[in-house]
Amino acid sequence: MNALKDDAARAAKFVGLDADTITFRGGQPLNGRIHVRGAKNFVTKAMVAALLGDSPSVLRDVPDISDVRVVAGLLGAHGVEIERDVEGGEIRLDPTNVKQAHMAEINAHAGSSRIPILFCGPLLHQLGEAFIPDLGGCRIGDRPIDFHLSALRSFGAVVDKLPEGIRLTAPGGLHGAKIELEYPSVGATEQVLLTAVRAQGLTELANAAIEPEIMDLINVLQKMGAIISVDADRVIRIEGVERMGGYDHRSIFDRNEAASWAAAALATKGDIFVQGARQPEMLTFLNVFRKAGGVFEVQDEGIRFSHPGTPLKPVVIETDVHPGFMTDWQQPLVVALTQATGVSIVHETVYEQRFGFTEALVEMGATIELHRECLGGQKCRFGQRNFVHSAVISGPTEMHGAEIEVPDLRGGFSHLIAALMADGVSKVSNVGIIARGYENFLTKLRDLGADFTIES
Repeated sequence: MNALKDDAARAAKFVGLDADTITFRGGQPLNGRIHVRGAKNFVTKAMVAALLGDSPSVLRDVPDISDVRVVAGLLGAHGVEIERDVEGGEIRLDPTNVKQAHMAEINAHAGSSRIPILFCGPLLHQLGEAFIPDLGGCRIGDRPIDFHLSALRSFGAVVDKLPEGIRLTAPGGLHGAKIELEYPSVGATEQVLLTAVRAQGLTELANAAIEPEIMDLINVLQKMGAIISVDADRVIRIEGVERMGGYDHRSIFDRNEAASWAAAALATKGDIFVQGARQPEMLTFLNVFRKAGGVFEVQDEGIRFSHPGTPLKPVVIETDVHPGFMTDWQQPLVVALTQATGVSIVHETVYEQRFGFTEALVEMGATIELHRECLGGQKCRFGQRNFVHSAVISGPTEMHGAEIEVPDLRGGFSHLIAALMADGVSKVSNVGIIARGYENFLTKLRDLGADFTIES
């Protein structure tokens, strides 16, 4: 079994999915109401932050996704006592008896997840040492941990690369640092925040990521006792504190999942109310959704997304860091754009290998051309580097069923949308990967009228 299939099988098992292949009968609109809970990209990091406290933390609106279970397993291996109400979406984390985990336990729980790298700062503060295995994650481009290790060295950590992984120690404790990111990376910003809050002295992070999930992590850390300020010029300053307590916090909603369901409504000519979605965090997506012809209605409880009943319009999209158009939004929306009348252009500037999912769409009948050039308003860091990072989508095209293998989380959900909008039967394998970030996605699909069967 290759690594991709192993990841998919692991994720499927976490959420009780017996088989990892689903047969879809497409051509029917998705109509109805679904609920999105806390953001995958925030909840898992807030769980790690609980390690920094000397008293229990409570996190609310936690989705039942495999990434949450992976982090819970890792925390448990490090001695954190966990009480979880899955149905109620609440988790209690008690770090009172935190300890160093065995490498075998870390590997058993983490799999190919990259989350263990974020344990380093909190564990160095609590225990004076940390171990991490080789790291994986979705195969969508180069996501090295070199910066994480460099930042940890800046704080005073000593990094030793061993055959079984990486060992970090802090003989003299951790101290504040002045760090400037070449690119406003979300993961790098999280690493600095989780390390700096209890480091001695002041830390200044320039060119930081300021995504809503980052700001919510800052809210959590402030509740725990941290002193953090955020300037308008992407500079974050952290004054280290000696101790931190627990927190009680309700997670920000998952805007990536909300956008995915919005794209599904548009692609299948459906009408979906996404309970829990909020307008402020989706402002940029909503603008593009409307330009493409999509209809939305903002309500107190969520946002209703629907197809206009008239031909969709082509759009030009450039992905970017917040407040730009999120890279995680483009993949599901590309499926809908195959039905727009005219030529749409998507310029990917965040991950250099995010168009692999379009191969399956072309097999299903889409007209998509990939280019190495920057086909956007400005050149990006991938220009002149031989990366295929621009896509031209011509439509509308008739889509037909096919056999598809899910490549990554967002690409996988995009393949589900394609299978649901296409005429005929599609067989989608490796669907377990989708469970990493989409809670109860099969139940939600059934509630929306999707026609599918799970292979036994």
